[in-house]
Amino acid sequence: MGDLRLIHLTYAGMNKPTASVEFDPALTVIYGASDTGKSFIAESIEYMLGGTRAPEVQESEGYSQILLGLQLPDGTVLTLLRAPHSNTIHIHRQDLRDLVTGFADVHVTAAHTARSRNSLSLFLLGELGLADLRIRKNEAGGSRLLALNDLVHLSVVPETRMVAPLSPVLHSATASGKTAAAAVMRLLLTGESDPDIDTGLNAGQRRVNKGKITLLDQIVLDLQSKLTTAENVRELRDRQVRLQTSIDEHSTTLRVITDRHFSAVTARMRAAEELATVEARLSEVGELVSRFTLLEEQYRSDLARLVMVTEAGSLLGYFRVGTCVFCGAEPEHQHAGHEEQETTQFHAAVQNETVKTSALLADLLPTIEDLRAQFDTLSTRRTGLLQDTARRDREIAEAQELLAPLRERMDEYLHARSEIERNLELHKRIDELEDRRSRLDGETAGPGQRPSGYVPNRILSTFDEAVRATLEAWKVPAVDFAEYDQYAMDIRAGGRPRASRGKGVRSVLHSAFTTALAQFCLSNSRPHPGFIVLDSPVVTYRDPIEEPIGEDVDLTSNVVDHFYRDMLDFPGQAIILENGDPPADVISEASVYRFTGTGPGRRGFFPTADD
Repeated sequence: MGDLRLIHLTYAGMNKPTASVEFDPALTVIYGASDTGKSFIAESIEYMLGGTRAPEVQESEGYSQILLGLQLPDGTVLTLLRAPHSNTIHIHRQDLRDLVTGFADVHVTAAHTARSRNSLSLFLLGELGLADLRIRKNEAGGSRLLALNDLVHLSVVPETRMVAPLSPVLHSATASGKTAAAAVMRLLLTGESDPDIDTGLNAGQRRVNKGKITLLDQIVLDLQSKLTTAENVRELRDRQVRLQTSIDEHSTTLRVITDRHFSAVTARMRAAEELATVEARLSEVGELVSRFTLLEEQYRSDLARLVMVTEAGSLLGYFRVGTCVFCGAEPEHQHAGHEEQETTQFHAAVQNETVKTSALLADLLPTIEDLRAQFDTLSTRRTGLLQDTARRDREIAEAQELLAPLRERMDEYLHARSEIERNLELHKRIDELEDRRSRLDGETAGPGQRPSGYVPNRILSTFDEAVRATLEAWKVPAVDFAEYDQYAMDIRAGGRPRASRGKGVRSVLHSAFTTALAQFCLSNSRPHPGFIVLDSPVVTYRDPIEEPIGEDVDLTSNVVDHFYRDMLDFPGQAIILENGDPPADVISEASVYRFTGTGPGRRGFFPTADD
């Protein structure tokens, strides 16, 4: 499968100046004043690709030919020529941008019908390799070939459809086209063509299928009995979104209080460790102070005894007659002055001992003083640490009191979320079984029964992620959890369907849907023309006070700027038609047309006399 590229759109007529715009292979932006032909360009492209209504404005009078340049996947250039209000399209295998007078290479019809054998749809789909794809056309399971209009409807979006409440998938509000529209979406998202089913099964095969249907019905009933709520899938998803919001809020609060609790516990542990160290050192210093105090008392006691011994020795040596009290000599062995000599030696010995003990005491006293200072410092620090641990204990207790109800509430939320997820899984399983039953029922009953045409949830979830990624890239506010509801065949965002939103939100959701669908198809090799044309994709007003955007969301210039910058990375070809100015960096990278209306420059799509 390949992609088409639009090269140019040209209006030509006898004695009329040619009106033309050339399209860039990547991004073309046409912007400017209202009523200058921007929407006319989108409607003309749609008309040239098989549309039934020719766009009409006063300026187009006198133009007899509409030319649309195309580049095929193999690089071949074609020019489609169609006259206003004509069902015939002339195909020229060359690039023509002026009034054509030569013969065409191929003639095809613009409209595609079941009996068409030579239509533009068959021609271009054949060039794209999509000619054999089929889609379901009715509830009975009958199918038809894919038409070019099925793809153009999802890639070329004029302004009237951009803002309309009707689903982007549907061509009209009538029920007759819903089956085909759903089949086209299924084809684009899955890449699977519907089978050509026109007849039912024989009687024997129907009996077998009825037995299978009975078994499936029993399984479905069993699964339904396990559902714990009467909510449908949409209601469950809405509640899941609200519950997740509450979980996120509680998680933030829990994280803050848990961090506070952790900080208090950590500080309490550090304080306890330091307190243990301080108390151990305090005990050691106290023990040393006690011992050194006893030693000091011992030294002082020794000094007092030495003084007493000196005095007592002197008295004993002088007043006692007989055996020498110092050396034990008997009187007959004592020489003259013996007592005095012994007393002097004794006094010298006592003096020496006194000096020694005094020196030891002098060294001991500073040590005792230093230890007492350490003891006082450690005692002060111990008191501070005790106060700090008490404060941390209070903080821990307060945090635990706050955490208990929050954790209990979080457990309730998580349990409720698990229950919702379980119910959604049951609904998914039921849907799969009902889908299988529907196929069997359609085969059993033959025409008149609706075969399944739903997109598998795993593929639909991937597409939903692409839609959300697109809206997030555009920074669109208040449209969270966007998804394509294949049952309602519409886009939902913020818990509300697109049809119930304001004009601005309907436009941006339609644009995001079209863009995301094209990106999904191009990235996954799904059928797609390869280009998109968006008319007024982001509705903005220069004066939001005088002209309010809607009751939902104000799409500010910030959204517009992010929209344009994101479109620079679009994998296919994008043509944007808007009133507002794109940002300067987009103007420098894209192919840009600025229609000024009555101002200087190009007035609009059609040349004026001044031009």
